[in-house]
Amino acid sequence: MFDGGTLTAADLSQVRLPGREVTGIRCVEPALLPRHMAPSDARRALAALRARINGTGPAILEDGRPLAPTRLDDLQVLRTPRKPQLWPWHAGPVPAGLPVQQAWGWLFAKDGRVLVLIGQDTGSACLPGGTVEAADHGAPARTLRREAWEEARVRISDPLYLGYHPDDSGSRRCARARYAARITGWEPPSRDEATGQTYTRLLATPEQTAQLFDWGDEAASQLASVHSAREELGLTAPARQPITDLPPPQPNETALAR
Repeated sequence: MFDGGTLTAADLSQVRLPGREVTGIRCVEPALLPRHMAPSDARRALAALRARINGTGPAILEDGRPLAPTRLDDLQVLRTPRKPQLWPWHAGPVPAGLPVQQAWGWLFAKDGRVLVLIGQDTGSACLPGGTVEAADHGAPARTLRREAWEEARVRISDPLYLGYHPDDSGSRRCARARYAARITGWEPPSRDEATGQTYTRLLATPEQTAQLFDWGDEAASQLASVHSAREELGLTAPARQPITDLPPPQPNETALAR
């Protein structure tokens, strides 16, 4: 199986079918591949996608299962359909009168990689963050600090504002703000009392992280803002490398987290 690159809508419009063997083409969410392919072929396709994201080179499979599973394979990432989040990206301030409903964060480790959370029950990815609550007193940055601790048991530096997504999908138009911060300390993970979810904490490059979501063409604009914030935080660009777990806290890191 080969990586054929990314096809745009214009590319797809130029595809001409041979009239024999291939009768149609369809773009399919990775988690839905088993509905359209033989089980072994779906396993191969998902293993190839995980290997592409992980960046470790070709995966050697047996009956569609990798002989050397990555963390993405272990967690069965992409087994649950991703929720499309195709909102436009705005690097400027949130307009007056547009309420900020959620705050999410790109939280950087010392090597320039960022924290991404994987639901152990679903294999779904999320950035740390959540809904602005009354206890946050209308301060989305405070929301991010609280959620980073509740979800991932990490402490962060003062958040840098990156921009926002306008969301028109609900009954009330709102903004979903994005921030960046350094990870300053952490403790062993625990169950998030608000959701009942326990997350696996992974470190990935921003580009690897974006591939775990369905952000459409807006991902590139947001990544540009993320890297600008990384530079402002004094961190170098991370080398492409396998996705790994956030390591166990060292004694001085645990003390800092407290």
